[in-house]
Amino acid sequence: MMAQYSNLKTEAGDCLLFYRMGDFFELFFEDAKIAAGVLDIALTTRGEHAGEPVPMCGVPVHAAENYLARLIRAGCRVAIAEQVETPEEAKARAKREGTPSSKALVKRDIVRFVTAGTLTEEALLEPRRANMLAAVCDLRGTCGVAACDISTGAMQLEECEPQRLPAVLARIGASEIVVPEGWNDMPVDAVVRPRGDFSSDRGEAQLKKVHGVATLDGFAQFSRAMLAAAGGLVAYLEHAGRGDLPLLLPPTLRASGGHMAMDEATRASLEILASQQGGRSGSLIAAIDRCVTGAGARQLAEDLSAPLAERAQIEARLALVDYMLGDPLLRGDLRTILRSLPDIGRALGRLVAGRGSPRDLGQIRDGLGEARRLHELLKAKGERPALLDQLLPSLAGHGELTDLLSRALVPAPPTERQSGGYIAQGYDAALDELREVSGSARRAIAAMEARYRSETDTPSLKIKHNGVLGYFIEVPSKHADKLMDADSGFTHRQTMANAVRFNSLTLHEEASRIAEAGGHALAAEESHFEELVDRIAARREAIAATAAALARLDVAAGQAERASDGEWCRPRVSEEPMLAIEAGRHPVVEAALAANGERFVANDCSLSEKDRLWLVGGPNMGGKSTFLRQNALIVLMAQAGGFVPARSAHIGLVDQLFSRVGASDNLARGRSTFMVEMVETAAILSQASERSFVILDEVGRGTSTYDGLALAWAVAEAIHETNRSRCLFATHYHEMARLADSCDALSLHHVRAKEWKGDLVLLHELSEGAADRSYGLAVAKLAGVPAPVVKRARSVLDKLEKGRAETGGIAAGLGELPLFAAAMEAEEEECDTLREKLEGVDVDALSPREALDLLYELKREI
Repeated sequence: MMAQYSNLKTEAGDCLLFYRMGDFFELFFEDAKIAAGVLDIALTTRGEHAGEPVPMCGVPVHAAENYLARLIRAGCRVAIAEQVETPEEAKARAKREGTPSSKALVKRDIVRFVTAGTLTEEALLEPRRANMLAAVCDLRGTCGVAACDISTGAMQLEECEPQRLPAVLARIGASEIVVPEGWNDMPVDAVVRPRGDFSSDRGEAQLKKVHGVATLDGFAQFSRAMLAAAGGLVAYLEHAGRGDLPLLLPPTLRASGGHMAMDEATRASLEILASQQGGRSGSLIAAIDRCVTGAGARQLAEDLSAPLAERAQIEARLALVDYMLGDPLLRGDLRTILRSLPDIGRALGRLVAGRGSPRDLGQIRDGLGEARRLHELLKAKGERPALLDQLLPSLAGHGELTDLLSRALVPAPPTERQSGGYIAQGYDAALDELREVSGSARRAIAAMEARYRSETDTPSLKIKHNGVLGYFIEVPSKHADKLMDADSGFTHRQTMANAVRFNSLTLHEEASRIAEAGGHALAAEESHFEELVDRIAARREAIAATAAALARLDVAAGQAERASDGEWCRPRVSEEPMLAIEAGRHPVVEAALAANGERFVANDCSLSEKDRLWLVGGPNMGGKSTFLRQNALIVLMAQAGGFVPARSAHIGLVDQLFSRVGASDNLARGRSTFMVEMVETAAILSQASERSFVILDEVGRGTSTYDGLALAWAVAEAIHETNRSRCLFATHYHEMARLADSCDALSLHHVRAKEWKGDLVLLHELSEGAADRSYGLAVAKLAGVPAPVVKRARSVLDKLEKGRAETGGIAAGLGELPLFAAAMEAEEEECDTLREKLEGVDVDALSPREALDLLYELKREI
């Protein structure tokens, strides 16, 4: 057995091996130690190997899913080794091979690899979160990316430049990433696969084979990098499924300019799908999600992860939300129906992957039936928005399939199909007859039990059944003598502590009838199950389209519900590089304050070509970071196609959103907090364009005052002069207010605060003009810093301010500095002087002395 285990473990590689032994999955050696620690189960030993006890632990097969879920969440990958022959088949094989049947070992094989990105089981997936698997490769300087949620089959292909790959992967949020071996720039924790899997020709051939087409042109024009990534993805899925592929819908092409770009740092700082503590609570999606289905919540997460950058598509989504908002009765009816809907997208995925159950068939039946009901409800309404008209056809067209499933299935099919009982009465006459035979035999056994009690005068006699003996007669030990007589007609089977078990010829005949009819009935039901799955698989794309339409309706109705609750407005979207938000609020902070009975202070924001950079000052805790984030979130929410928390909002389309708000160190990559801040700032300066929106908070605070002010000054100038992006720039450097004298599109603003009887009152209101002071000591007092420390800090501050007044401060002379572009030109001109002198020198004609004199002269000039 251990030899068989060792061979399978070699095949499993770095996966934990679940080795099936009877009713348990067993783990051995290091696998057992890892699993016992993660699952908190007993670690035992079994026999010896190389003179040492073999560590061992196990989990029951019937509860394996729960244990698998915990292992996957802990970052483990698991290989499932099942028995692939019966004991009888093993003995027959041993006989053919000339091996004693007593030593016949049941053959086992790995039937599936369970990894974070290849889950389809309902118990292992989060209902409101997509489970993405991504494959990435580098082909001639271009990164191809293939992403798929195999629980629903949705697949997208795209390509990007290598420097933009982290942002793409951050948007996808894959549970597992697959890369070719030997790639130096692979993402952290990626799964390495053979480079031959990432062949564009192979990827193209695999996609054609999966979808039964001669060309992929009907789907889209995919690049070689995309097809190479697709090849790696499909090959990995074949490996995980041991040759069986899950549901894969036709791939869609993700165009590079169709969505707003956000890098990983921006997503983290804006807390779009997860808060900085790592959970959903406190995130943007938690504050706005009013979806009543898991599919809708997953669609909303995708919308927020990839806001649109095309006005027509944004307006189409906004019009549908507006339509739902304007008809509360329709919205209520719609949400009531949606709330009862099963997740047909994931049920379809399980059925096509061969892991479905009768319950999944029932979910497809019920979901498609309710979709038809929604179709009739919405079609009856007049003046529908264009997006709703596009969705309506996908909600219908399944009448034949739903009728078939309604006739074939019982009202509430079970989750297991081994015991049968899910095919409805009247669907198959032969099956009904088998059930009748089985039922009449059971009634005959009940009558037989009554007759045997009377004949033996033993009221306590019972006919029972178990998996080992089948049907048997059981009487208490004190009555056993009556049945032991040779002419009694009973045959002794087993003696227990307080009972004796018997058999009889009549009982054996009836039991055989039950077993035979039951076996035929189960086989018939299994055949019907496969037929129904095939019928559903044949309509997989149409069913997936229905699931997508239902999710989009849920998102629109949920957005309308949230807008109604929060008095949110429909944003106006245009192509101009501007931003005009009146009474904007931060959706997450406002919800948190409302829970405590407090009111959020709304603020306006108005950026235009002539006033595109706001320098925002004021005290800590005054609301600068909140103001910056709320405007970025309002832009994001608007371009995702939802209403926004403001009195009014006019959004000029943003191609890229950048947020550098609050950095933390990255010790794993050897980066300090200041280094992380500079890396993020560098990305903004190199990528932001005139159509971008940038929020920067406290640039330069992580180093010395002089260095920090110099960096903040230069960054603000670069944003203003070179990138020319719309930007909100929060800073504590009051000296930067002098930038308003030289930067014509920069204006000064501050969050208001007042001191009242020695205490600081934070007003959280934004006003025009520079901040007069930072109130740092007052904030320290609010935070509970001991009074003697605050008092000492005040005396030090007085000394510093006196010195600043005498010397002109650390910003003395900055007013005479040329602007960013002018400074660069001045440097270039200085270099040109040296170049002109050198170009006029005949090097071959110089004597050593003359060359040395020239070198000294040039150095003096420098």
